[in-house]
Amino acid sequence: MLELPIAFTCSWGLGCWRAAAVGAALLAWHVGAMAQLSVSVPSLDAPGGSRVELPGFWYAAPAPGRAPAWLLLHGCGGPYARNGQLSARMRRYAALINAQGMHALVIDSLSPRGERELCTQRTGQRKVTQTQRRRDALGALSWLAGRPDVDPSRLGLLGWSNGGSAVLAATNLAHPEVQAAKVRASRAVAFYPGCEDERRRGYRPAAPLLLLIGEADDWTPAAPCHALADEAASPRPVVHGYAGAYHEFDGDRPLRLRTDVPNGARPGQGVHVGGDAAAREASRAELLEVLRAMVAPPTR
Repeated sequence: MLELPIAFTCSWGLGCWRAAAVGAALLAWHVGAMAQLSVSVPSLDAPGGSRVELPGFWYAAPAPGRAPAWLLLHGCGGPYARNGQLSARMRRYAALINAQGMHALVIDSLSPRGERELCTQRTGQRKVTQTQRRRDALGALSWLAGRPDVDPSRLGLLGWSNGGSAVLAATNLAHPEVQAAKVRASRAVAFYPGCEDERRRGYRPAAPLLLLIGEADDWTPAAPCHALADEAASPRPVVHGYAGAYHEFDGDRPLRLRTDVPNGARPGQGVHVGGDAAAREASRAELLEVLRAMVAPPTR
């Protein structure tokens, strides 16, 4: 039996509803999403005139009726664990979103293009580019908007690392494809993205963006993300940086040096990855605030 670090006894007022919501979020985080449905999602990327079909994993909101939906974008390692199943990170965040009463969709941008991972490929030589990932995100948002159980006015983008960079690319109105898109995200969150490319392009947000970054990150450094937020058009992105935290700070694996990664702040010297308990809890609280704002009824 799972034991959670929360207990309360009270009459069912507002405070108890909030405590129950915290309990549900903790349960979702530890157990992971339960009801997974495999789907096929068309990208806007269409080499040779034929759209790329992306494997997707659909986690429906627990209650019937229209609900907001979030699109989850994996990092350079892809969405799968070594056993071939969807990774614990994807399942946990899908469960967290479900616990707030919203749908979650995970897409795989790598396997339909013959790739398993991009982390060990040099930047500039990667077989799957940010252009393709942006088109994947825009196609998936359109797919979500076309579902009868999704509220198309409340769509979120959530990504990690390379997928976080894709969040930036898919919400930057400086890209003609984003400017022309009939469906865009209404909120976006990026964990430790690479920010330099969109900063150089000039970031014009299509939606409010939250950046969650590790200040010690030597794979996707924090400084370009702070600069992107400072230089961006309105609505200016919000940045939360966590002192001493490295790449993948929201995970639970010990800190280690990856010498197989050729990129980063010091190319050829490897990059550090690993969980940070304080940053993990703080970033989850920041994300929950965004999720709850998305699902909250509009104020009159």
